[in-house]
Amino acid sequence: MTAQSLPLVLWLLIALCCAATCHAALAALVYPGPRAASGARRHVDVCGSVSVLKPLCGDEPRLYSNLETFCTQTHPSYQLLFGVASPSDPAVNVVRRLARAWPQRDIELVVDGSVHGSNRKVCNLISLAARAKHDLIVIADSDIAVEPDYLVRVTAPLADADVGIVTCPYRARRVGGFWSRIGALFIDEWFAPCVHVAHALGRARFGFGATLALRRGTLAKSGGFEALRDCLADDYWLAERVHALGLRTVLSDVVVATDVTESDLASLWHRETRWLRTIRSIEPIGFAFLCLGFTTPWLLTSALLGLGFEHVMDPSQSIADTIVDLSTSLGLSARLVLHWRSARSWRAFWRDLPLIPLRDMLMWLQWLAASFGSSVVWRGERIPLDDARDRYDANASDSQ
Repeated sequence: MTAQSLPLVLWLLIALCCAATCHAALAALVYPGPRAASGARRHVDVCGSVSVLKPLCGDEPRLYSNLETFCTQTHPSYQLLFGVASPSDPAVNVVRRLARAWPQRDIELVVDGSVHGSNRKVCNLISLAARAKHDLIVIADSDIAVEPDYLVRVTAPLADADVGIVTCPYRARRVGGFWSRIGALFIDEWFAPCVHVAHALGRARFGFGATLALRRGTLAKSGGFEALRDCLADDYWLAERVHALGLRTVLSDVVVATDVTESDLASLWHRETRWLRTIRSIEPIGFAFLCLGFTTPWLLTSALLGLGFEHVMDPSQSIADTIVDLSTSLGLSARLVLHWRSARSWRAFWRDLPLIPLRDMLMWLQWLAASFGSSVVWRGERIPLDDARDRYDANASDSQ
């Protein structure tokens, strides 16, 4: 690459970044969003009894209050299954306290340390699924909070025989101080816009651990949880296996809340680079283009590139300068729209506005770090990355 061609390449990347940011801002404006979705109240027919599977591991901030939101559901018939691998797990006492407070609910604690594969969460789910009573299955992470009509609404699409699985996007709820605020911006101003853009482009291959709802028969036909026992990103691969059956994936209009609890840079870095490496393992091409969504570094590059054109008299360079300035203005405006759309209030908008450059620059560094490495650590377990798809394919073959 020659020195003369370098500005052109940079401009093309900047233009792509600004276009992606504008598209994300537009999609976020069109998408109902967490405030509209969680506030929506309409009649939905109940399509069957539900077994909710909640794999747990250790105590967490707000664990009791998060689990309690599943006890306040308006659904007329559901079972709550909480699973741990050890009787000494701190979550055991939380579940027992919950059962005492809600004796009218069908709550069961399942303690089973059986190891079926390298993914301990899936081992937990295998044990829980064996105790499920009902035809509709809902899997939900331990750190999410839901509205009272959550179960009714997320299972409603399953009344359509063409629908195989329903999943929910999520918004961040920070628990703590500065670094949890930074972590919340990761979810609300990067992950959520990416989902909106993908949905707007017609992509329907989603699978988020915040919620996965499907029929028991569909789970069995897909190979069950046993087929995911060695898979990283088991939620994504479960949705993929259901999709492979020729059934549709529905992205629900229900938006749940997930806790962001990191109290220091090290723990935040560890969690977010794990997410990014997981994306790299399942969508390497998509991962390569994620860097276009980190707006601040590209806007700074655009500004510097524009300064280089300022004193050039060449008409072609002047046109390039105009285009660069326009791209920078559009990109900056779109980034502010994204921030406004994710903010819960104007106070939150102004409070977190100075954090945007730090958040975007940190994402850039994390993306670079996630481009390397062959494993991730989750819940104290090291899981290899390089063979994630190979393991999925092997388990898929075994379950045929």
